[in-house]
Amino acid sequence: MINKCLFPAAGYGTRFLPATKATPKEMLPILTKPLIQYGVEEAVEAGITTMAIVSGRGKRAIEDHFDISYELEHQIRGGSKEALLSEIRSLIEKCTFSYTRQIEMKGLGHAILTGETLIGNEPFAVILADDLCHNSGEGVLHQMKDVYEKYQCSVVAIEEVPMNETQKYGVIAGKLVDGTNDTYRVSDMVEKPDPKDAPSNLAIIGRYILTPDIFDILRNTKAGKGGEIQITDALLEQAKQGRVIAYKFKGKRFDCGSVDGFVEATNWFYDRIKS
Repeated sequence: MINKCLFPAAGYGTRFLPATKATPKEMLPILTKPLIQYGVEEAVEAGITTMAIVSGRGKRAIEDHFDISYELEHQIRGGSKEALLSEIRSLIEKCTFSYTRQIEMKGLGHAILTGETLIGNEPFAVILADDLCHNSGEGVLHQMKDVYEKYQCSVVAIEEVPMNETQKYGVIAGKLVDGTNDTYRVSDMVEKPDPKDAPSNLAIIGRYILTPDIFDILRNTKAGKGGEIQITDALLEQAKQGRVIAYKFKGKRFDCGSVDGFVEATNWFYDRIKS
């Protein structure tokens, strides 16, 4: 069973400066909800209610968001605005939130390792809040849980990207398994390869299910590209033993870590509520 979801949320969000100078990028809103709330809702839809958040300096707004604001609720109680807090209040009541700080920004792999104290010795999910995913049926993480239950190993979400964009992603190589057209046994993965060096155009996006041995692997993983500890390098060690599955998910994904993707998501969600 996957009982916990880890949210790496310590990054600076430099692509959104100056907006993120004092506001965590995870708190940037798509319409009226911050990005991290969409991620928590996706985890809850997958049956996960224990949220582990790796934060950093200047990220108190995330903790405050997933807490009761007695003054605000008192102010709007009985009025037309009270219903606007119903979704977040429901999450607060359903979920347990725990936090730890990443003191230095040393990459996603380091952020995940920092979360070990909140996860313990069990398989867990990871959501990167700035990859906003939507599906009209089961959510992406729900789909991945089904894949994990079948293969009992680490699972990464992938999508096809243009070959000239491979340098933005971790990219996998692998073979389809069990007669599927969406599930691959990973044989290789490369972090942000030049298009000429990319093994495929199947890019890893910000959804993972990881087995707990990933922590020991990360502890022994040397810094890679950019001087950062890459989760891709740690996953490659598992892939060498045939223990990583890549799943081409059903749904739509927005790269809200970029201004273009953020605007696209805002327009797409706005059109949905107006149609």
